[in-house]
Amino acid sequence: MLEHLFGSRTRVKLISLFLSQPTEPIFVREVTRRVSTQINAVRRELANLISFGFIIETAESDGDAKRPGLKRKYYRLNATFPLLSEIRSLLTKSQLLVEHRIDHVLGSSDAVRYVALMGAFLGVSHSQIDLFIIGTVDKQALEKIVKSMEQTLGAEINYTVMPFTEYQYRKEMADKFLYSIIEAPKNIIIDRLDDPKFR
Repeated sequence: MLEHLFGSRTRVKLISLFLSQPTEPIFVREVTRRVSTQINAVRRELANLISFGFIIETAESDGDAKRPGLKRKYYRLNATFPLLSEIRSLLTKSQLLVEHRIDHVLGSSDAVRYVALMGAFLGVSHSQIDLFIIGTVDKQALEKIVKSMEQTLGAEINYTVMPFTEYQYRKEMADKFLYSIIEAPKNIIIDRLDDPKFR
């Protein structure tokens, strides 16, 4: 959807990436890796975003003793870009559409008890888990949703599906992994854990 507004899917991925990492300077090959796009397309859209003023290019020494004086180009978000809040709002609304899609696909199944968005959805990079599901899901349907979310966010989505019986067992055992998820910041899409209908 947003690629039609912003010009290309690669540009949307880059905008999402820099919004999620507002203070981190990122080298072009690292940008390419994170958005899973060909480097030529990334370079082209980086140039566009620089010309718009959305990101800033800086040059830093790469510390290679064999090539003294060589500097790498890094890119980071321009925190003073005048339309920053509006673009962030548009991406947030786009994410809401993704959430609606998740609810539509997974919420229709009685086997899905709980779905929460974490990590990358909240602007936290390198999170252990970005999507947490309790219940039983259609693997193909889930993978399709995850790919769609990765395109929207411009980042890889780490997800965990935990059967309800395993959730109950881990909860009774005060499992550290489960409680680290329970206590982490999240956006809950589906919560039927305490609904008598689903017991």
